Amino acid sequence: MKISIDHIASLARLSVSEEEKSLFGAQLESILSYMDKLNELDTSAVDPTSHVLEISNVTREDVTAQSLDREDALANAPDKTEKFYRVPKIIE
Repeated sequence: MKISIDHIASLARLSVSEEEKSLFGAQLESILSYMDKLNELDTSAVDPTSHVLEISNVTREDVTAQSLDREDALANAPDKTEKFYRVPKIIE
């Protein structure tokens, strides 16, 4: 199946000059010929994967700990009330 650069450009809503058509056409042909070469490999014994390397989540154990006192948490706040941080109003 021959893929047309004009067709791809129209699908992507791009205007492509004649010089770009010849450049992109050569690049696309190179990519597709490489894909054909890869299709020659026997991959029937290879399991499908989403990543080349095995990935696993690294998690830590969830342990409860003592939290800060309200006074300590508010100690360095630039603007505060008795119990809360005070921030600029963003919704009018």
